[in-house]
Amino acid sequence: MGETRRRCDPEFRAGAVRIVRETGKSVAQVARDLGINAGTLANWVQMDRLAREQDTGSGGELAESEREELARLRRQRAEWAKERAELEMERDVLKRSVVLWVKEATGR
Repeated sequence: MGETRRRCDPEFRAGAVRIVRETGKSVAQVARDLGINAGTLANWVQMDRLAREQDTGSGGELAESEREELARLRRQRAEWAKERAELEMERDVLKRSVVLWVKEATGR
């Protein structure tokens, strides 16, 4: 008969990954100590590493010039969103006026 799978809660996973990161022990050693498969723990460690890289971007803090550029781009995006909303409103008004003009011209 096959082995049943154990479900590990997120707190257990995070704790196991933290042990690997902070103690410097190998994944295999920590997995043996916790009684889990080393491949499973290696997957958890890799997912955690990828998540941390995405959270921090390139792995570090933004430089001052990068922060200024990000702020400038966010302001520009907000301006463009406002302009887009105004243009969409104007377009909708023009569409309605064309419909009314066509109805008037055709006598309906």
